[in-house]
Amino acid sequence: MTKMKPATLLFTIFKYVMLILASIVALVPVVVCIITAFKTTDEYNTTRVLDLPKSFLYFENFTIAFEKARMLNGFLNTAIVLVVVLTVSVFVGSMLAYVLNRFQFKGNAIIQNLFMFASLIPGIATQVTVYQIMYSLGFINHLYGYMIVLMGTDIISIYIFLQFFENLPVSLDESAIMDGCTYFGVFFRILFPLLKPAIMTSLVLKGVSVYNEYYMSNLYLQLPQLRTISTALYTFTGPYGNQYNYICAGVLITIIPILLFFLVFQKQIYSGMAAGAVKG
Repeated sequence: MTKMKPATLLFTIFKYVMLILASIVALVPVVVCIITAFKTTDEYNTTRVLDLPKSFLYFENFTIAFEKARMLNGFLNTAIVLVVVLTVSVFVGSMLAYVLNRFQFKGNAIIQNLFMFASLIPGIATQVTVYQIMYSLGFINHLYGYMIVLMGTDIISIYIFLQFFENLPVSLDESAIMDGCTYFGVFFRILFPLLKPAIMTSLVLKGVSVYNEYYMSNLYLQLPQLRTISTALYTFTGPYGNQYNYICAGVLITIIPILLFFLVFQKQIYSGMAAGAVKG
């Protein structure tokens, strides 16, 4: 057994210490959330954050959070938003990337640079103007208005598809066109099926972003019946204090669908992300 050099040993120790610290930082909020979710209101008010609850079989917090926050309605609204936004984003992003990559025209480079420039602007900095536009169009407190805003901020997906198209040979297009295929046929019959890794990558990134989106949902969907799952727990906040035991219970409920989805489709997600990274 060979001895490690002092420098290598120190680096290894430092590496594992940093990994342990990073794990603690990542896991402590989750552990605190789980502990708090099972505490009664009296327990939460009289115990410390990391004190264990009397019982991990106390599920009343989950029932109250689910019913009082109307989480079922929040899940339905979120599901509608996810299906529409992800479907439109994939088709619009892939078709736009196809045009920008396969066709050379005046302004092509300018458009791509403008997309890059837009991605550098913080979204919060444009919300005053966006809100004025949404208000003037009557899109406030409507799911379709909120979905339009989310679909209009999908620059990352466009660049994912652009990078993927760079690795698809133009000879595929030329062969299909010589066989009498139209440009739409080339895209939908030849190229779109080859975009599965890029589509999966885009769906994962965009889906997580939409599911967790809070700011715009809270800003544009102010009616209780229009709340998404990310804003449903706003019910337990107020000027006289926040009911964190109910909030934590609701947070655990919101994690369940994503966790189940990941466990069922983890192979497809990993393969799609890996293939997208290689192609990019």
